[in-house]
Amino acid sequence: MALTDQRRRAVIAVVDDDQGILASLDSLLDSADYDVRVFAAATQFLESGALAEIDCLITDVAMPVMDGFALVRAVRAARPGLPVIVVTGRPEPLPPSPLDGPGRFRVFKKPFDGRDLLAAVALMLEAAPHEAP
Repeated sequence: MALTDQRRRAVIAVVDDDQGILASLDSLLDSADYDVRVFAAATQFLESGALAEIDCLITDVAMPVMDGFALVRAVRAARPGLPVIVVTGRPEPLPPSPLDGPGRFRVFKKPFDGRDLLAAVALMLEAAPHEAP
């Protein structure tokens, strides 16, 4: 087996309460050779322990119980440099305050082009600081 075949695939977590979006993003990211973890709720993601193993988070904004802004704050507190992509169906601009702070993030408005999302993930992973295990 070649050394390049042994490299670890990047792990992407997707958090969205819409099962259709979860399935679509799971398929899209898997087709780009990412290791995907999907969660139907922010609390489910945080309670899973997956935060320690992921390389990028993609989350919806509007979710029951804990919205995407609260999730981003929790993630930033634990892993400040983790790349985050926020997706929203809201027509109005997002308030900047929940997304302020260290780390890289992008916002995508639904519907978005899957190729653009994949390009953003790749760029964010390339630019992300590498954390020690």
